[in-house]
Amino acid sequence: MTSSRREFLKTAALTTAALAVLPPQSDAFALPPAIDTHTHFYDPTRKQGVPWPPPGETVLYKPHYPREFQMLTQPYRVAGTVVVEASPWVEDNQWILDLARENPFIVGFIGNLELGKPEFAANLQRFGANPLFRGLRVNARALSLGLGQAAFEKDLQRLGERKYALDVLGNAAMLPDVVRITKLAPGLRIVIDHLPFGEWDKEVGAMERALAEVAQAPNVHAKVSNVVRRVEGQVVERPEAYRPGLDALWKLFGADRLIFGSNWPVSNRVAPYAALHKIVADYFLAKGPGPAEKFFLKNSRAAYRWSPRGAAKEFRK
Repeated sequence: MTSSRREFLKTAALTTAALAVLPPQSDAFALPPAIDTHTHFYDPTRKQGVPWPPPGETVLYKPHYPREFQMLTQPYRVAGTVVVEASPWVEDNQWILDLARENPFIVGFIGNLELGKPEFAANLQRFGANPLFRGLRVNARALSLGLGQAAFEKDLQRLGERKYALDVLGNAAMLPDVVRITKLAPGLRIVIDHLPFGEWDKEVGAMERALAEVAQAPNVHAKVSNVVRRVEGQVVERPEAYRPGLDALWKLFGADRLIFGSNWPVSNRVAPYAALHKIVADYFLAKGPGPAEKFFLKNSRAAYRWSPRGAAKEFRK
């Protein structure tokens, strides 16, 4: 069997599976169009391999490309995606941008470059020449080590001057550093990845207290990309189990600064796409069509200023 034939059969099977778990038709029509703001594409079979995931990650250690994701999410009206680069290899930024050239489903790219390095400015200039490049991702450890260092802070300011976005990845301990960034580089649009953090599951009040100060900054957005939980190996599907955490985020960030992301394919370790989409769709559709459209589509444009291309051209405003 040829590789193209295998890919066709794989994507067809994924689409069939997605359609099988789609809500009733009336609910499907009520779904707003979406931009999924957190995906990863990579290929462990390429010559240079990948720095992550390791071969032992059986769910993830296989090629993941835009076509597979596009087919999987078609029933949920996903019109495009913002890719967030997890690889620390500089040239993997180019690998994604090259992939995007042939895949208009990719509307934006959040790269991965090490702030504070002598080569940072040149690399930012290089990759920033591509309009799909919309900012950078940084983790909590890098923030902790870098803040207070002149070169690191200057690079953050460079990002702010270019009106880029900064995805921050970590847990509640990093939030004071995020507050520092809002003051250091006010031009940055900051996106806190993978909310709600699991450490708050047993005490939602802790979430409200931890996020209270950072949520006051108008340039901080909350990416709702870590909702689904498993208990004793089973996906928790009850909507009421997730309502307290989502209510807290709604209270803190309101209708205008919550954005949708899946963290696919990493999310497959917890639940299929259908399950995670249904949980947030049920919650935000209950808020009304306006807030649901903001969550799934409009707020992502405000946060990332992604490029209207492919199916997303229809939603440029």
